[in-house]
Amino acid sequence: MSFPLASIAVYSSVVFGVFSNTQRLLSQLRHGDPARAPALADVALASMVAGFVSVGIGSPVDLVKIRLQMQTQPYIKVPGFPVYRGPIHCFRTVLKKEGIAGMYRGAGAMLLRDVPGYCLYFIPYTFFCGWITPDGCISPNPSSIWLAGGVAGAISWGTATPMDVVKSRLQADGVYLNKYKGTLDCILQSYQNEGLKVTLLHCQCMVMRSDVFQYLTKSVFKLSSKHHGGS
Repeated sequence: MSFPLASIAVYSSVVFGVFSNTQRLLSQLRHGDPARAPALADVALASMVAGFVSVGIGSPVDLVKIRLQMQTQPYIKVPGFPVYRGPIHCFRTVLKKEGIAGMYRGAGAMLLRDVPGYCLYFIPYTFFCGWITPDGCISPNPSSIWLAGGVAGAISWGTATPMDVVKSRLQADGVYLNKYKGTLDCILQSYQNEGLKVTLLHCQCMVMRSDVFQYLTKSVFKLSSKHHGGS
C-alpha cells in the first residue's frame, strides 16, 4: 500500500511541476513575462508536454505497481507464486527478463491516456480557477483549488478511464502468459468479451482517487510556488 501512495504523490508532483514550468516558459517566450496569464494554446501545449513526461517516468512505476497488486489477488494460483518480493525486486526482475521494452509495456496505451487526459484536466482546471477566484487575488484559495480540481479531475478521468483499463491489462500481461498482442488487440478483446461495462466499472473509483490526490498535490505545489515566488 505504501508504494502506490508514495509513487502517486511523487509522480503527480513532477507532472504538475513540468506543466507549470512549461507554461511559464511559454509565457516568457511569447510575452517576455513568465507570470503573465497563459493563452489557451499555451495551456494545451504545456499539458501535452506534461503528458509525455508522465509516460516517461510513470510507465515503469505503474508496471511495478500493477505487477505487485496482481500478487494480492486470491484467484491467482500459479506454481512459483508469488513472483516478486517487493518493488525493487519486481523492477530488477522485469528489467532482467523483459528488458527496457518490458518496463515500458503498455506505454502506448498510457500515452493515449495521458496526453489527452492532461489536456482535459489542465484546461478546465485553469478555466474554473480563473472563473471562481475573486478579482484582485494573486492565487486561488484552497476551496477554489478543490472545486476546480474536482471538476477537472472528473472530466479528465471520465474520458481517460478506457485507456487506463487497457494500459493496466497490458502491464499485467506477460507475467504468466501473453494474452494480448498490443494495444489495439487488447481493446478489441476487452470490448468483445465484456462490452462497454469494462470501462464503466472502473470510472467511479478513478474519479474519486484523482480528486483527492490531485487536490493535495496541487495545493502543496501552489503553496510551494507562492513561497518561492512562483505564479
